[in-house]
Amino acid sequence: MIEERKQIVDNFGRPHTYLRISLTDRCNLRCFYCMPEDGIQLMDKPSIMTLEEIISLATSFRDLGVDTIRLTGGEPLVRKNFGYLVEELSKLGVTLKITTNGIVLDKYLDLFQKIGLKKINFSLDTLDKARSIFITKRDFYDRIMVNLEKALEMGMHIKLNIVLIKGVNDAEINDFIALTKHKNLVVKFIEFMPFKGNEWDWSKGVSKQEILDTVEKKFGEIEVLENPKHSTSTNFKVAGHTGSFAIVSTITNPFCSECNRIRVTADGKMKNCLFANSETDLLGPMRAGEELSPIILNAIKSKKHSRDGMDVKMDAEHYEQNRSMISIGG
Repeated sequence: MIEERKQIVDNFGRPHTYLRISLTDRCNLRCFYCMPEDGIQLMDKPSIMTLEEIISLATSFRDLGVDTIRLTGGEPLVRKNFGYLVEELSKLGVTLKITTNGIVLDKYLDLFQKIGLKKINFSLDTLDKARSIFITKRDFYDRIMVNLEKALEMGMHIKLNIVLIKGVNDAEINDFIALTKHKNLVVKFIEFMPFKGNEWDWSKGVSKQEILDTVEKKFGEIEVLENPKHSTSTNFKVAGHTGSFAIVSTITNPFCSECNRIRVTADGKMKNCLFANSETDLLGPMRAGEELSPIILNAIKSKKHSRDGMDVKMDAEHYEQNRSMISIGG
């Protein structure tokens, strides 16, 4: 008799097949919505997973049915010996993806092409250089844009992640949409989300409907695209454009009913949800030689249905107990 393969399934019957692993809480940018104004207490080196531990952990999740792994940070490409890590992970037989700010992406594009990593999300909140310096507190805009073009020329599947904040970059919605006219990329607008220390207030947010109204007023007909299974975004296209755009409406239209995602922080803590206050330590048991699968399978049972229980409103008492975005993993 063939033993049934164990899967990571929560109490709502949702199989979890998508893992996001943060490689580091270090970053070469200081975006204010991600990094609190007064900084964070960086993780000390002994508390961070080693490359071998990341590979072992990823293997454990793969054996439980995970078929997609996204590498995040901080900025994942600043992790020492990143090339070795990503090459080893590519041998697991899963779909590898990465989210990056693109500053040092040129160092790894040839390797990505070699191992078949094609899906790259760029964190790019503005197309204006002066505004980029204001948001990121650093001057890397020109380098980022060169690397973006290089990735597109190499046939990478590019999504631009744009966190929209009223009065900061909301006037650029149509500038980003204009990129999709001739470029084969996805422009992904993300509603401003609350995390510890980022001074969130929904009055600074731009809703899904506001985005659609803005685009339609400028470009006319918008085609509604079919959303892939478990998509965190609703997907659209301006008629006649090569590329498309998407909206992640975590605040105004949560998409939790089909959630299949798990996160692991750089210090080896499993989070069932981006907004989850509770975490399950995987690194300690792994270092003690314990098998991770029963811990993972048990931990997923505590997952709430939506936004870690914040079904009605975003509660400051709740999200201020969470980590800052940079220490969770983007």
